[in-house]
Amino acid sequence: MEIIFSNNKFAQILFGENNQNLKKISKELNINLNARGNKVMGGGDSISLSLAKKILEQLYDIIKSGYPVYLSDVEYAIKIICANDNVKLQDIFSDTLYITAKKQVITPKSLSQKKYIDAIRVFDIVFGIGPAGTGKTYLAMAMAVSALIKKRVNRIILTRPAVEAGEALGFLPGDLAEKIDPYLRPLYDALYDMMSFEKAVELMEQNVIEVAPLAFMRGRTLNDAFIILDEAQNTTSEQMKMFLTRIGLNSKAVVTGDITQTDLPPHRKSGLAEAKDILKDIEGISFIFFSDKDVVRHKLVQKIIGAYQQADRINNKMSDD
Repeated sequence: MEIIFSNNKFAQILFGENNQNLKKISKELNINLNARGNKVMGGGDSISLSLAKKILEQLYDIIKSGYPVYLSDVEYAIKIICANDNVKLQDIFSDTLYITAKKQVITPKSLSQKKYIDAIRVFDIVFGIGPAGTGKTYLAMAMAVSALIKKRVNRIILTRPAVEAGEALGFLPGDLAEKIDPYLRPLYDALYDMMSFEKAVELMEQNVIEVAPLAFMRGRTLNDAFIILDEAQNTTSEQMKMFLTRIGLNSKAVVTGDITQTDLPPHRKSGLAEAKDILKDIEGISFIFFSDKDVVRHKLVQKIIGAYQQADRINNKMSDD
């Protein structure tokens, strides 16, 4: 295989410092890639070389369009193309959702993330279901902040079950704020990633952004809002129904969770799992499912999730036998 890129500058960006991007592709696809000037030469399995060619050519086009490509992007590109070699990387990587206060550009990093973002744009209620680390809450947060800045909504409401198995806040030490804060901390962390701490605090003081436990949603009608329900696998059936019926005019809701990680007692069915079955055919509601292949945290997280899923399959088979 031989690929010649017309622009030396873009080619060097594509190859990476000390050819680290080429080395990553070589390692993951078990092939040999070598660069000389603006040329890449490769040897190895023909199918793997074909995938490498698609990855390199598409990343080159992205760089030509003015988007930077980092080693992490190369890793995501390999996963995406290996899963579906008909995907156009530029459709995914150039979809800018939001630029943070630290000038970080937030874009989808997998085909499932792209489908998730597109669903949020189109549907008023979107369920993002899958394992930790797949960007479900983070991307929803980026979409919420973007909608607020563009004045598509007047406020953001971030909520999650405050305590596993029924929000038993009374048994925890401290006042109400101290009791609920640890359970809402991940939402605060994501929010502070999107904007400066000072701006986030200002908007929360003005109630433009509200972070609250799910129990606080009862009895309210949420108009002109972007609402995110996180950790929804820990809602009961009653809590999920309560939340979904709070949604008012000109509002958008995103529900995220992992139905394999519920902390409810064994006899209580997860409200998220139930909603998946009851609401699947309702027009205007979208369900997007993520897998371990969509994990965008440390690469070991994907392996850990896969190992636990394999163990669950073995245990389930043994119990069936």
